[in-house]
This record gives sequence, structure tokens and C-alpha cells, in this order.
Amino acid sequence: MTETAVTEASERLSVLARMAPERISEEAEILLPALGDIEVLQSRSGLVMLPMRDTVTGTDFHLGEVLVSEAHIRLPGGTEGYGMVTGHDLERAMAMAVIDGALAAGVEVERLIRVIAEEAARQAEDDRDTLRAIEATRVDMETF
Repeated sequence: MTETAVTEASERLSVLARMAPERISEEAEILLPALGDIEVLQSRSGLVMLPMRDTVTGTDFHLGEVLVSEAHIRLPGGTEGYGMVTGHDLERAMAMAVIDGALAAGVEVERLIRVIAEEAARQAEDDRDTLRAIEATRVDMETF
């Protein structure tokens, strides 16, 4: 993923949600002095429904519930940041919200976009490795 591909908020949040907890916390800690006093609007864990689509009929259904942690913050000046991650990890959700808020406020944008692009490339490589491992186990039922 290139730097321009992570300029969309949804793409950035997707990458941040999969970032290693230590790395995302480290990035948020770097930003805190420049952001000033942060108002926490929401910090909670809860269950959300996991939507899926039946590929045969094309209908949507809920597969089940997923535990998530969510954080919503407001920076001085009114800019808001949001983060949601799977599992019970409020610290990681808060770090994600801090980074999202910093980007929205224009704080260290170039550096953060570069960090997110590097992380997106790492995640893409991990995904390719996983797909290669899965492909190696594929059985062709015609020749089986």
C-alpha cells in the first residue's frame, strides 16, 4: 500500500487496528505532548454484531458477536479521534484514537502517513505469507 492509499480515514483505521500493540502505543506516546489536554468522550468495551454475506443468495446475516474496545476523544480545538479494536484492549483503542485525532488535527501528518504506509506494507506481506501457506494445503478434488 502506498502513502496515497492510506490517506483515506477508513484505510488508516484498518491499518492501525491491526498494528502491534507496542508499536501503536509508542506512536501515540510520541504525539501526546503536541496534542495538549485530551477529553475522553468514550472508552468502553462491548459486543458488536459481525455481519456476513451469503455468497449464494446475496443476503446479509449476522454470524455472531465480537468483543471490541472503543475510544472516542476530543482534542483542544474540537477535533475528534476514534479507535476500535477487537478484544478487550482499551489502551490500544485509545492509542488508535490519539493517532486518528492527530491526523485530523494536522499534527505530524507526513510522519504518521509514512509510519502507516510502512505498517500497511508489512501487513500486506504478512497476508501474502498466510495466503501462500494456505495455498500449499489446497487439494484439487479432480485429481484426488
